[in-house]
Amino acid sequence: MTEADTTNVRTTCPYCGVGCGVLARSGSPVAGDPAHPASQGRLCVKGTNLGETLGHGERLLKARVADRNVDLDEALDATADAIRQAIAEQGPESVAFYLSGQLLTEDYYVANKLAKGFVGTPHVDTNSRLCMSSAVAAHKRAFGADAVPACYDDLELADLLVLSGSNTAWNHPILYQRMKASARPGRRVVVIDPRQTATTELADLHLMLRPGSDSLLFNGLLVWLADQGLVDLDYLGRHCEGYPGALAAARRSAPDIATVAAGCDLPAADVECFYRWFGTTAKTVTAFSQGVNQSVAGTDKANAIINCHLATGRVGRPGASPFSLTGQPNAMGGREVGGLANTLAAHMDYECDADRDRVTRFWRAPALASGPGLKAVDLLEAVHRGDIKVIWIMATNPAVSLPDNARVRAALARCPTVIVSDCVARTDTTAFADILLPAAGWGEKDGTVTNSERCISRQRRFLPLPGDARPDWWLLAEVGKRLGHSAAFDYDGPAAIFREHAALSAFENQGRRVFNLAGLSRLSDADYDRMTPRQWPIRSAEQSAGQSRRLFADGRYCHPDGRARLVAIDTVPPGQQPDHARPLIVNTGRVRDQWHTMTRTARSPRLLQHRSEAFIEVHPVDAAGLGLVDGGLGSLENQGGRFLARVRVSAAQRPGEVFIPIHWNRQFASQALASELIAPVTDPVSGQPESKHGIASLRPFPASWHARLLTRHGRAQRWRADYWSRVPLAACDRWQVAGLDPVPWPEAAADWLGGAPQLVMADRARGLFRAARIEAGQLQAVLLVDSEASRLPDTDWLANCFGADPLSETQRRTLLACRDVAQEDIGPVVCSCFQVGQRQIEAAVAAGHRDVAALGRELRCGTNCGSCLPELKELLATSAELAP
Repeated sequence: MTEADTTNVRTTCPYCGVGCGVLARSGSPVAGDPAHPASQGRLCVKGTNLGETLGHGERLLKARVADRNVDLDEALDATADAIRQAIAEQGPESVAFYLSGQLLTEDYYVANKLAKGFVGTPHVDTNSRLCMSSAVAAHKRAFGADAVPACYDDLELADLLVLSGSNTAWNHPILYQRMKASARPGRRVVVIDPRQTATTELADLHLMLRPGSDSLLFNGLLVWLADQGLVDLDYLGRHCEGYPGALAAARRSAPDIATVAAGCDLPAADVECFYRWFGTTAKTVTAFSQGVNQSVAGTDKANAIINCHLATGRVGRPGASPFSLTGQPNAMGGREVGGLANTLAAHMDYECDADRDRVTRFWRAPALASGPGLKAVDLLEAVHRGDIKVIWIMATNPAVSLPDNARVRAALARCPTVIVSDCVARTDTTAFADILLPAAGWGEKDGTVTNSERCISRQRRFLPLPGDARPDWWLLAEVGKRLGHSAAFDYDGPAAIFREHAALSAFENQGRRVFNLAGLSRLSDADYDRMTPRQWPIRSAEQSAGQSRRLFADGRYCHPDGRARLVAIDTVPPGQQPDHARPLIVNTGRVRDQWHTMTRTARSPRLLQHRSEAFIEVHPVDAAGLGLVDGGLGSLENQGGRFLARVRVSAAQRPGEVFIPIHWNRQFASQALASELIAPVTDPVSGQPESKHGIASLRPFPASWHARLLTRHGRAQRWRADYWSRVPLAACDRWQVAGLDPVPWPEAAADWLGGAPQLVMADRARGLFRAARIEAGQLQAVLLVDSEASRLPDTDWLANCFGADPLSETQRRTLLACRDVAQEDIGPVVCSCFQVGQRQIEAAVAAGHRDVAALGRELRCGTNCGSCLPELKELLATSAELAP
């Protein structure tokens, strides 16, 4: 390594699509980069704790073929042989690639080029299909290109900020902080979400609409704008097509406010208030995310939003635009290179003969795929049918994330050759791999990512490559060479790949394609290394960074005639409707401190403090009717499977609806795969699954006993239970466990503890049993059992005892009491950044610190990323209600 060992490296966060700047170096905590335009020095709790995720534990460091460790060359030979054989026997379309928004643009580019240009298969899709493809399709229909018109500054400049289907406070925390910090008199925020979330704390108006009714709401807005004379007819006449048809379609479904209010299950006064604010506020931004996209009508919902902005001329203007908030750190970069199956490369499409010819000549491709490939859900169905013989999965976990999960797993089990490139050894997907390739992780590779506002930032290496891990582009290029295409894949580093990517974007680009990186196509390696964040398009090397802040401000769009399109939207109900057997609507989504399938975030103990178990959030009315209790276990079921998790009773839900998190999987829970409850229903335009709308029944899980088990990492599991949830901590694993049938605890304890216990406490009358195993003065395992889950003690102090060598006399004496009485019991952690617990906050409030600012001064909670601010306000409100 170079001076980067002792000097901070400017890089980019690997989590959400905000694209925050990070200062990092080996062996030190990370910090926010004040110079990065997206985040301006801020980091959320996930970014702040990136340093905790960088160890080599659980890493994939050696290649594997047929469950045996092999040299990397042997694994690459096996990969090339499998692809070559499938092409020879079944043709190029028997090979598929499934990519990820976690990849760098350079990785994505080489994968797309290899697959489409040299293997000759169109079957290249990405997990971005699951989060952003409806927004992509809507942009292309409206603007003629997948181009986001707005920039982050617009979120601060807007006088009306509409957040539709976006829990920004948890999913894009730094953008939420920018929105919050820009509050001013007269500025209003409308949140459109079926749930009350942390984001609604910012709202002047919360429209808690019926799930799936977004198109009706925005169709009604278009009608209202027209009827009130608030449509910009001059802008429409000069710059748009399709307004009469779009308005006619909107009138069919949403002729008046009363119809909209009834269909959305909203008070008519609230609907009218939203419409009035939108109609009379020139600076309006509508930011939308997965609540809009993940729908059988996601594309139509997005176009219904865009229609209203086009009708008022509010596109690409300061503080006025529709704004799709990207889910992943490089979903945008993947879209740029052609990572979606229905796109070709560099915003060029299969449907255009000139584009296919242009890409063929630029790549000198011998076998360019001739048409679009299969989208994610259809792709895995083709694997299940046997049409796909080889699938290469990179940096993603489809055995967890794709809907109809049991069928996805069956498809992977059937596939003759599953190749997985990953930096983690054990995931639900690597379990199906015939060939495992060790990939470089964050901090170990160089490249670029593009965030939600089209800003290209560098991810830079500041750690050495561990074991045989290599960058994904390098693995792909080596396979390309083995397939006989050495000249096409003879890259000496990521800078060369980026130059080629930029050159393709500019190749014979006469201005029709807004995605253009001509100004970066001749970067030297040194210039690439020094590259600062830039928004595209970048048409010349001399172009200043501020020239591409917004698109379409001049009213010229990317359709051949230069005009935008309003799209006629006929409202479509969700793909599944509740019935007698499955009366509840199931909504899914992220939680504050976790990311995707937890392969990175679960390595940080701090990030598991906020929500350590999967949960089912249910309205109090439903809980009472179903006999559920807060903190108990519930079983959410449909024909696809079962989601067994802790019940959280909350009025934040609408009655008849439940919310479950997407993150937990078979590495961390017995039965908590959200995707098992989601049917493979997709948007007919984008192919995006309806991941936020399932149907299910819910009943209590009648456990006869509950337990907490702490064991050292890696110890063989010799016990079984009907319910378990694993939390990896710094020195041990903590298991939450429950069972239906009684267990003879004294006799069974050795199986659970990995040997006979040295300390035992039992009270059969209360159903209480506690035991600990100690070996050579070190704590090996602790088991705490009770017939009531609410009586189980906190285990934070016990977890710290696993780091003692040897245990102190005080620790040993108080092990089964589960706490050192001399230490403060802080309660559940609320502020992950500064480890502030609920009991500390309650004590501070009782002592007179009765607002968020006072709590921040006293305890520091809420003063870093701000993600805990809504919960702090909730605790303050609860304390005020309880005050005499």
